[in-house]
Amino acid sequence: MNKAITDQPAGQQTSSVKLLSAMVGLGMLCALLIAVTYEGTRPRIAFLRAEALEQAIFQVIPGAEKTTAFSYEEEVGFRPKADEETAALYAGYNEAGELVGLALEAAGQGYAGVIKILYGYDPQQEVVIGFQVLETKETPGLGDKIEKDPNFLANFEALDVQMAARGDSLANEVITVKNGEKQSPWQIDGITGATISSRAIGDMLGESTSKWVPIIQQHLNQLSKDVLPQAEGS
Repeated sequence: MNKAITDQPAGQQTSSVKLLSAMVGLGMLCALLIAVTYEGTRPRIAFLRAEALEQAIFQVIPGAEKTTAFSYEEEVGFRPKADEETAALYAGYNEAGELVGLALEAAGQGYAGVIKILYGYDPQQEVVIGFQVLETKETPGLGDKIEKDPNFLANFEALDVQMAARGDSLANEVITVKNGEKQSPWQIDGITGATISSRAIGDMLGESTSKWVPIIQQHLNQLSKDVLPQAEGS
């Protein structure tokens, strides 16, 4: 036993042991409460995130009345996502079941942490047609302008992601330029005072569209019609 404790009178030793036991017990109880709270709220958090994502999908695909999540495999292309699979993208359809746009997630490092976004893509016009920030920790009043500044958001009403003539890559990669220096439809006009945050958006959009747009165009026939059966009476 610790010498500091053994040198104490028996009564004080007993008191110290009880205090230590109480502290250990309290710590274990707190840990248990945290674990129980986390497990209890996890389904609710997952539900709220899914609900927010669904709302964002309709925001970035104007004209969409219903959506279908698709997974992707290199060998087979796109197919409706099974429960255990990860969605590669979300297709938006009008009431007639015609494809009006696609929604894709992207993420990248911002100034204060990882930024997660959702953007809409029109495969017929070959442009980005919508943009939503799903998650950010950027500085209020500066970095968070990426989700509030109307001039910045206007970049994503018709951002050019046209395919090159050879059909295996973009004609021009999306990039962010300094505020006021945008000259081409594939450029994003940055935000003064939030250079890192706005450049991060350009980087993640450039990377995501360079990867996915050629794949989408190659397998567009798999996405062109709503393939899910309609519910009875719908």
